[in-house]
Amino acid sequence: MKIFNPFDRLLAFSPGFLGPLMRRLFSFAIATFMALGAQAAENAQVGQQLTAQCAACHGIKRLATLAHAPNLAGQPLQYLAEQLKLLRSGKRQNETMNLMAKPLTDQQIEDIASWYNTQAIQLIP
Repeated sequence: MKIFNPFDRLLAFSPGFLGPLMRRLFSFAIATFMALGAQAAENAQVGQQLTAQCAACHGIKRLATLAHAPNLAGQPLQYLAEQLKLLRSGKRQNETMNLMAKPLTDQQIEDIASWYNTQAIQLIP
């Protein structure tokens, strides 16, 4: 009995020498994406620790408690990171957030953005 190999159909079009190479490349790509997913989860855990003081304005459930503070839960990762970097540099002005973002490193910003990005919005009527 032949064991099913998903690569057989995927690589049926490949010449003989290309098949094994493509299998290795495809396997490497899958392993890389899995590792990146694990790293993103790790970054989110670090980000959660960094955001304890953010809850005062942005809410314990990541939904803002103050009218002028945005909801951060579920926002796109790149958007959150870019806004924090703009606040840190002073290119985006907000007195409170400029002070909060100024000491953050690029890695801390990525971790914080990762944490808020992974948070699902839960609205309760």
